[in-house]
Amino acid sequence: MPVFKAQQLRGLGIAIFEAVGVPQGEAQRVMDLLVESNLVGHDSHGVIRIPVYVELILKGRTKPGSQIRVVKESPTTAVVDGDWGLGQVVATQTMKIAIAKAEDHDIGVVTTFNCGHIGRMADYSLMATEHEMIGYCSVSSVPQVAPFGGRERLFNQSPLSWAVPAGEEPPFLLDISTSVSAGGKIAVARAKGQKLPEGYIIDKEGRPATDPADYYDGGAALPMGGPVGYKGTGLAMVVDITAGVLSGKGAAYLGDRGQGIFQMALKVGAFRDLREFKGEMDALIRRVRNSKPAPGSKEVLVPGDPERRIKEIRLKEGIEIPQTTWEEILATAHKAKVDPAPYLG
Repeated sequence: MPVFKAQQLRGLGIAIFEAVGVPQGEAQRVMDLLVESNLVGHDSHGVIRIPVYVELILKGRTKPGSQIRVVKESPTTAVVDGDWGLGQVVATQTMKIAIAKAEDHDIGVVTTFNCGHIGRMADYSLMATEHEMIGYCSVSSVPQVAPFGGRERLFNQSPLSWAVPAGEEPPFLLDISTSVSAGGKIAVARAKGQKLPEGYIIDKEGRPATDPADYYDGGAALPMGGPVGYKGTGLAMVVDITAGVLSGKGAAYLGDRGQGIFQMALKVGAFRDLREFKGEMDALIRRVRNSKPAPGSKEVLVPGDPERRIKEIRLKEGIEIPQTTWEEILATAHKAKVDPAPYLG
């Protein structure tokens, strides 16, 4: 597989987006977050998305340069029409609204509809930690996941993320899908020609499957939890309700209505002395990390640890891109009349 430095992918991606009419600042924001996803090991939300985003722009389904609009508001809440802007741009703006409300009133909650794919939830929950706040972000999108015991696609992967500031430790960061696998990870497996582990997907008849092709041929992803998958289904419904129904986007089973977003910021100082809270967060993180590993396990990690380790490696060694994905990016560059060579030297 070809390997690239982060700045090479970022530069090429910005050039491609600008060539199809994306304002410079928006192109930079989108590529900053796509490349960050690759750096931390979440290739499913990285540059693999460039061809899809460009296609949506060319078809007019995503509108670069559009302006978000607050359609309903209170001191602590807002409902936002994203005007079908680029998801990373819209979700950054709406998280800023939630943070601003929390600055003034201790809590800010924002829902958003008419929005494109926003990428990785962590990018937005982490924004709150820069303001000594707890951040939350979740999304409802298109149906791709069957409920526990079912075979119809009713929910999307229903991702959610919590980020909590700490003291000497990095922020606690949880970023997960409520299905066994994010949809993008299935796409990455297909691009690499790999099979999926058992328990990730079912085929269109509801039978266990491991070939990503079965997922794209009418199958479905499964809720997390395996034999207790009703827990994953319950969490998916909570995300679907708050990010879909509450936002006005609608539940995932209704089809492609873009992404609905639920974002929240909580000011830590409204609940606890900030220094004490951070000290206790450090203690909790270290207690978990230093707990005794079970047989067969070398260590215990805290959510966010694997991503930080992978980022250190990829910043030094580069980012591997599956050959199929790279060919699709090059084809997109050609379509946008962008010469990749100057950005890859």
